[in-house]
Amino acid sequence: MASGGVEEATKLKLYSYWRSSCAHRVRIAMNLKGLRYEYKAVNLLKGEQFSTEFLKLNPIGYVPVLVDEDIVVSDSFAILMYLEEKYPQQPLLPRDLQRRAINYQAANIVSSSIQPLQNLNVLKYIAEKVNPNETLVWVQYHIGRGFEALEKLLKDYAGKYATGDEVYLADLFLAPQLGASIKRFSLDMTPYPLLSRLNEAYNEHPAFQAAMPEKQPDTPVEVRG
Repeated sequence: MASGGVEEATKLKLYSYWRSSCAHRVRIAMNLKGLRYEYKAVNLLKGEQFSTEFLKLNPIGYVPVLVDEDIVVSDSFAILMYLEEKYPQQPLLPRDLQRRAINYQAANIVSSSIQPLQNLNVLKYIAEKVNPNETLVWVQYHIGRGFEALEKLLKDYAGKYATGDEVYLADLFLAPQLGASIKRFSLDMTPYPLLSRLNEAYNEHPAFQAAMPEKQPDTPVEVRG
């Protein structure tokens, strides 16, 4: 689990922002694998991701970034694959090749067809260049399109979780996206019964609970409640 300071057994550092869904995915994985890490907050609203120090870690200026001793990995998908290879406990991928492929597909729908279209830079551009009132319409349209595809993709594979009764890669991408869609973007989940059921399961899982945005060290006090 995350640590506010350096512990004797802590060698991993995760550069994160409390509301980043990409960093959220990695936090879930590290919790599932029982990995202790030092949480390094990067305030995206203050532009800390563009500091000289941070750009040395990730030249494109995005979180998350994982530092494992002398190894630096950025991009959530790359980080998750690195963690899976180096820390194989609690596997993130099923052995069955078909279900493994479904995990990759679901993860990519979220990471390629939904999340990039709702990130801070895109919404800021729409608000400034088009109309501030169009940002929510834009986000809800693209999330809905992705969720519609996910409902169809997962219907023959889902159990308690996205591709069966164990947590796998797809779940790590789905949980943050579902949380953001409901809490930040007020999406009506009525058309997505399967995803709604998965969201309830994620909210009850300890590793997912500990990774939630409102429980991070850099979460604003007013959000913590």
